[in-house]
Amino acid sequence: MAEGKLGFNAAWAMAMGGMIGGGIFATLGVVISLAGAWAWLSFVIGGVVALLTGQAYARLTVHFGQQGGAYRFLIETGHERFAAPVAWVLILGYTLTVSVYAFTFGAYLANALGGPEWLAPAAALAAITVLAGVNLMGVGEAAGVEIVAVWGKLAVLAALALFGLVRWQPDMLALSGTEPGFVGAMVGAASVFMAYEGFQLLAYDYGQMADPARILSRAVPLAIICTIVVYVGVALGTAMLIGAATIVDDKEVSLAEAGREALGQPGFIGVTVAAALSTASAINATLFATARLSRDVAKDGSLPAVFGKADKEGVPYAGVIIISAIAGALALLGGLQNLVQGASFVFLGVFGLVNWLSWRTITKARWQAMAGMIGAGSAALVLAVHFMGFI
Repeated sequence: MAEGKLGFNAAWAMAMGGMIGGGIFATLGVVISLAGAWAWLSFVIGGVVALLTGQAYARLTVHFGQQGGAYRFLIETGHERFAAPVAWVLILGYTLTVSVYAFTFGAYLANALGGPEWLAPAAALAAITVLAGVNLMGVGEAAGVEIVAVWGKLAVLAALALFGLVRWQPDMLALSGTEPGFVGAMVGAASVFMAYEGFQLLAYDYGQMADPARILSRAVPLAIICTIVVYVGVALGTAMLIGAATIVDDKEVSLAEAGREALGQPGFIGVTVAAALSTASAINATLFATARLSRDVAKDGSLPAVFGKADKEGVPYAGVIIISAIAGALALLGGLQNLVQGASFVFLGVFGLVNWLSWRTITKARWQAMAGMIGAGSAALVLAVHFMGFI
């Protein structure tokens, strides 16, 4: 492997880290509040659509031999006029994602410290500010660090799931009052895509891979499958530990309370630390990727020139500052469920588009691209109907 190039393990870890980095900590309470006992199915359905989409991303990235994700795919397929709007949508989605991670970071830290109400939003802003500073210094995440971090998070989440699953009590999955049922599972599935979007970050690292065709075709689907297993295990295990109703009541910090139930104070501390590190890492990685995407798009003239401003070391400082400021405002103004569902809606649109481009461009596995397009489109429709209050 060439020096400095990403191998399979690092690529898999980056994809897993991008998804699990803050996904399950931020979305579990939201999904259970919508789907109740069917929350596990929501994660499965969302994961299947993500798996189909991840393969479309991998095929298109290898086909064109360039990094850049959906924006670059549109340009390469002759749809330049749509590239700029999609770039705006992507940046909005990533900015919403940063705000969700910051909101979750603040909630876990405030819950652990037991401080006043202002502590959570203050911690959210502090996290974004500090990590924006890290990005401004040009400090990216080392692949080796990401591998260690991912395995650490997996160990904590796997322990939580196992402690809960050995207590198997199906009645703990039920919410008080009317159970949402299968319709709730569909709304939950449509709301969960923010927790799966992280695999896209690999599409921006094509040039850093030792063997992109082999790595992308294997690392992306394996990372998504592993993430589905983790999410389903945690959704079921956490419910066994503290009950679905408690998860909804404590949705921002429910995993920490499950850790306390499993292992007492050490479990509470362990999960809180894992959540804080995971969400902080996810903020850093998402800011890093989004600012560089903004810089590249600005150079093409599809974003205001200010996003293309970089220092002598190539750090896109203007993009980092603008994205961080907007994400900080959203973390203060938006509730967790609104932020999660808003980000999921954005990524559903992008998922559907990428599957369509794969179906139009590549003859291999066209049925997968079609299935992914139908799945993403249907989920977006369900979420839109939910937003309008009909379900």
